[in-house]
Amino acid sequence: MPRIVVDVMPKPEILDPQGKAIVGALPRLGFTSFSSVRQGKRFELTVDGEVTEAILAQARDAAETLLSNPVIEDVVNVEVVEA
Repeated sequence: MPRIVVDVMPKPEILDPQGKAIVGALPRLGFTSFSSVRQGKRFELTVDGEVTEAILAQARDAAETLLSNPVIEDVVNVEVVEA
């Protein structure tokens, strides 16, 4: 069954305390090449049958109205992934 993957990230101007905590922990674990981390959310919507343009439009609408908080987050990706 195909899936629609939706990725949501905090807007650039919004503080990301989880990202700050992760970037602080990385060097202590030996990962020294990274200077910044932003943590987001990923949603996987499983579709029974074919993903039509109408279903993809519904997924985009759900991403903008339910899966993200448009005040502080951006929907950065909505794509179909074959299972």
